[in-house]
Amino acid sequence: MEVNEKYIRFDWAVKRMLRDKANFAVLEGLITVLTGEQVKIVEILESEGNQENASDKFNRVDIKAKNERGDIIIVEVQLTRQLYYLRRILYGVSKTITEHIGLGDTYGEVKKVYSINIVYFDLGQGSDYLYHGKTVFTGVHTGDLLKVNTREKEGIKMAMPTDVFPEYYIVRVNEFNDVARTPLEEWLDYLKNNRIKDDTCTPGLKEARQRLLYLTMSDADRKAYLAHMDNLRVQKDVLDTAKLEGLAEGRAEGLAEGIEQGMVASKMEIAKNMKAAGLNAQVIMQFTGLTQTQIDQL
Repeated sequence: MEVNEKYIRFDWAVKRMLRDKANFAVLEGLITVLTGEQVKIVEILESEGNQENASDKFNRVDIKAKNERGDIIIVEVQLTRQLYYLRRILYGVSKTITEHIGLGDTYGEVKKVYSINIVYFDLGQGSDYLYHGKTVFTGVHTGDLLKVNTREKEGIKMAMPTDVFPEYYIVRVNEFNDVARTPLEEWLDYLKNNRIKDDTCTPGLKEARQRLLYLTMSDADRKAYLAHMDNLRVQKDVLDTAKLEGLAEGRAEGLAEGIEQGMVASKMEIAKNMKAAGLNAQVIMQFTGLTQTQIDQL
């Protein structure tokens, strides 16, 4: 994992740069290539829900946006394995739906949600790098697809459940075979290998070539980016080492504990470097997952 790559890694850009309206075209291109329809982002929405009580969960996603139709698109990049990741996806979509309907609103105000999940770990078993899920209701005996009445501005019309229910995209970056022939494969080449063709016409990537250049970063952003890259290297080393030690010793509990301790230590060190680089606590919290108290103690 080189730090002197020409283009900024997507997982960094999605957290810092793609929220800027001037860079919407990059994200719009990715969504357009994935969904097969032209997408225009109107605004970036608040991406962290409020807790109603101590047992509630924050709805943290990297980007939550609204398109011209009013649909909501949530994008999350996950670098490390999570045991209940599918449940996390479901919770994130459910929370998003409820966050965007008021108590006095009718169910007609429920927004369709597109959930795009870009994962850099081995999620499940399967040979493809892209999986797409949506809801259909199929006749048990007839095999036909159910259509339902829905009221729109122009009146009542027939609609498919897919027009209403969420759609899910899971991009398994590690499964890409490194041969970029189509626009989607060009995006995967960037996501996995940080490569963009000089003559690319792929939506989003031609904008990324101009706006996600490493050399155009400010000094503060560059220091934070390098710290982020160091953090990724440390996490990978900790995970690989812990796995080897765990296999050798045959102690699953020791493996989990070693991973946790190593990742916390690495995050503390990265946070210390980011703090020394002049980055504020909110940014440090976002990229390390540490608390305000932990950062204050550095």
